[in-house]
Amino acid sequence: MSGSPDSGVPDSGAPATIRRRRMLSLIGERGFVRVGELSETFGVSDVTVRSDLDVLEGTQGIRRVHGGAMPRVTGPLHELSFEEALESLAEEKRAIARRAAALVEPGMSVIVDVGSTCMALARELVRREDLYDVTVITNGLTIALELENAVPRLQVIVTGGTLRPLQHSLVAPLATVMFEHVHADLAFIGCNGVDAVGGVTNINLPEAELKRDMVRASARAVVLADGSKAGAVHLGRIGTLSDFESVYLGASADAASLSALRGTGATVLAVEADSA
Repeated sequence: MSGSPDSGVPDSGAPATIRRRRMLSLIGERGFVRVGELSETFGVSDVTVRSDLDVLEGTQGIRRVHGGAMPRVTGPLHELSFEEALESLAEEKRAIARRAAALVEPGMSVIVDVGSTCMALARELVRREDLYDVTVITNGLTIALELENAVPRLQVIVTGGTLRPLQHSLVAPLATVMFEHVHADLAFIGCNGVDAVGGVTNINLPEAELKRDMVRASARAVVLADGSKAGAVHLGRIGTLSDFESVYLGASADAASLSALRGTGATVLAVEADSA
């Protein structure tokens, strides 16, 4: 089987570095890929595939499992409460929020996800006195209360749903209904992990599902993530890097993870706190 980079099917005769990069992309998109599938897709032997996977496991954060490979799940299993997260890398999150808020223009409809970095974004939107006729849809109760300070310049719509006290957020079953009936210009999505192979992920599965709905309901979506999220992979998949227009990443991200993210072709903006 052969194709072109644009077709999504790799060329069988591609050099090893290009072949491995495309293998990374497939593993990230599918979550698990068998050796036989990779062999057929790339037109190389199982032995070559295993050799490629050995290299990728050592340098790119995939995990070899019986019969194939998958993204390496990393990061703490413990989910921080909203209040705990507010105290972590606070200035970095404010810097990310200032940069991201510049994307919003008068008259736009915007989805704002839950989380401490999205809370920082909400505060920046309130400070933007030039904004008017902006509709903000959120499933975060604390974020809605913060945005209330800018009503009526901002119209605030809160999804329904089941309350998650840890994040003061609303999730399925009813929260998903909202995003079946709206179309937003822009969505700001928080996460627990952003990785070159694993993509954008979240610890909590119901929240990950709702974040996917937010992305589908928007014309453009961007990721807001402090540096601690770089290179982490968690259970709930939100999307691949290609699902997002850009990633606003805190400057504390380690150099290897940042380089790997940019190596995928994704637009990754490393936000320096003192230059925001």
